[in-house]
Amino acid sequence: MSYTGPGFDPPQPRRPRRGPLTVALAALVPGALLGWAVYAAVGGSGGDEGPGSAAASPSASPSASASPRTSSPAPSAGSGGGKPGASAAAGGPLVGKVVVIDPGHNPGNFEHTAEINRQVDIGTNRKECDTTGTSTDDGYAEAEFTLDVAHRMRALLEKQGATVKLTQDGDRPFGPCVDERARIGNEAKADAVVSIHADGSGAGNRGFHVILPGAVDAGAADTRAVVGPSGDLGTRIAGDFVRVTGSAPSNYVGDSTGLVTRKDLGGLNLSTVPKVFIECGNMRDSEDAALLTSGAWRQKAAQGISEGIVSFLRG
Repeated sequence: MSYTGPGFDPPQPRRPRRGPLTVALAALVPGALLGWAVYAAVGGSGGDEGPGSAAASPSASPSASASPRTSSPAPSAGSGGGKPGASAAAGGPLVGKVVVIDPGHNPGNFEHTAEINRQVDIGTNRKECDTTGTSTDDGYAEAEFTLDVAHRMRALLEKQGATVKLTQDGDRPFGPCVDERARIGNEAKADAVVSIHADGSGAGNRGFHVILPGAVDAGAADTRAVVGPSGDLGTRIAGDFVRVTGSAPSNYVGDSTGLVTRKDLGGLNLSTVPKVFIECGNMRDSEDAALLTSGAWRQKAAQGISEGIVSFLRG
């Protein structure tokens, strides 16, 4: 995913006092990632806003002009793809729950650079409306990846009875902007929102990480009420993503926990409902790229994220 340009140094909100919720979240992280520890012990191996990760060097950013290839057809509902407008299951554990899936970027963004470069307010600062996202070295676009995973997740969650909304479905020329993406989840009164991304860091940087909102109280942004539940949502997603995909937590951010807290993302800062981002892997690493371009692996990714959402909503 694409972050802000060089030199961006957002103001830091005052640090909140550590309370019981923080302690509880800290206790959850090791348990959620126990699956990875077991997986590694038996010798397993992994088959909206700017280039690189929170800690990656900006020199690893991809070309913003790379255009996405023609998307492969979305899988049918029977194989986990889902179709626009599909109704929620008549029964299921998530009846009455609303889930918003935010497929990062938009396949058309690269044709609308002027529009997506305009600045929007993210509470702590102003930032580009959106970016083109990254791509693999052979041109498989992040925007294509995120939309495919979103379709698969929608089918899985609707089978559980949830009402699922997408912030975009390739049905608009560009965007939406990061502030609108947050607003869509807020106005839907979503019980959970997940923004799907893939990273654009340097070769050799591998693995996934889930981005949690930090405590922000500035301008239009006030995340204090959703930091705790968002942390719970992100921790559950990380644990289930490890278990289902076999992928390791990032080896370049998050201290091997698979969890990173940030205060500079408009999609998180402006959310008034529980929300996290997930970077499913690094498109610029050949081994991760082989996974991200595999339909079978994308189905596992969709399942892992969805099971984390289900766990959160039923917890």
